[in-house]
Amino acid sequence: MANATFEAALERLPRGFSEGFFDGHRYGVTVQRSEDGRRNSLFARDLAGTDIVSFNLYRMLDGSTLLRPCEMSSEKVVNFVLGFTPAE
Repeated sequence: MANATFEAALERLPRGFSEGFFDGHRYGVTVQRSEDGRRNSLFARDLAGTDIVSFNLYRMLDGSTLLRPCEMSSEKVVNFVLGFTPAE
C-alpha cells in the first residue's frame, strides 16, 4: 500500500464527526485537521461494540509523514481508513 493511497483516503473523510461503515459495523468517526494541514487525528468507535481506531498523522517539513497509532497496529489504522465508507 502506497503512503499516497492512505493519505488520499484520509483526506476524503469529512472533518468533524460523521458516521459510516467498516467491516459490516457502524462507526462514529471524528477527524480533526490543523489549519496548516500538518497535524491530523482520527478517533473512531464501533457504535454497537467496543472496537476503537485512533491515530495521529504528522506531515513533516521535509515532506515525509509520521503515522502514530494510539495503542494499536499501523496495519489496523490503514485498513480502517482504506475500508471505511461514510454514511450518506
